[in-house]
Amino acid sequence: MSEVSMYAWPDYYDWTSDGLEGDITYYTELAQASGGPVLELGCGTGRCSLAIARAGMEVVGVDLSPEMLKRAREKADAMGLSERTQWVEASMTTFELDRRFPLVIIPYRSFLHLMTVKDQLTALKRIRQHLQQDGMLVLDVFVPSLVELHEIEGKNVHRGTFPIPGTSDCVEVHDITEHDPFRQWVHVIRFYERYDGSGRLVERLRTVFQLRYIFPTELFHLLRLAGFQIVGRYGTFHRGPFDHRSTELIVEAKKMET
Repeated sequence: MSEVSMYAWPDYYDWTSDGLEGDITYYTELAQASGGPVLELGCGTGRCSLAIARAGMEVVGVDLSPEMLKRAREKADAMGLSERTQWVEASMTTFELDRRFPLVIIPYRSFLHLMTVKDQLTALKRIRQHLQQDGMLVLDVFVPSLVELHEIEGKNVHRGTFPIPGTSDCVEVHDITEHDPFRQWVHVIRFYERYDGSGRLVERLRTVFQLRYIFPTELFHLLRLAGFQIVGRYGTFHRGPFDHRSTELIVEAKKMET
């Protein structure tokens, strides 16, 4: 069976991906403090980019998925934000915009789609080239739990029920996770099941996505190696402290001059 990326279905992505608690406010406030323009990598359908544009900032969104970018453009047009937004189809490792930014963001754990240390370092160095002097990179990742990854290995895990706006339909999401601890890879088979108001199954999709999780100390080391100085690390988007109990890691890192 051929594998279809989760990101080939922007409708289902928008219906079921609400982001993380407080992330939109956090990134929008950072954007306003920077003065713009802002570069978002892994922008998807524009959830963060459009919020920043609504706040008056110019935003460039970069993503590898043409389907997601098409939806981002449609949303920007519908919201009257086309003049403040630009959408670029490119990889985090190879994008070239011929301009520099005071702020680059990678929200919603998108950095984890880089599947090798080489790609992670390549992306960080390319980001540094696109930052202004004293510019800042901000990203968030989940803190991996090897116990949890072992517990869900190969199991069908229900991720939630999500209403579809403007309809009586809902979407059920189920994941089957395959874990490679040696390479720190996670391969997820995600099933979307759409039901109408009477409970009848309307559509079922089988999609996939991959991640390479990263441990906090590993990320700190990679950032320093790529020419960044860490100036903030938090466990919540309300700037709560990052410690051994944290399940999320938000890092603010400034470009160091060589």
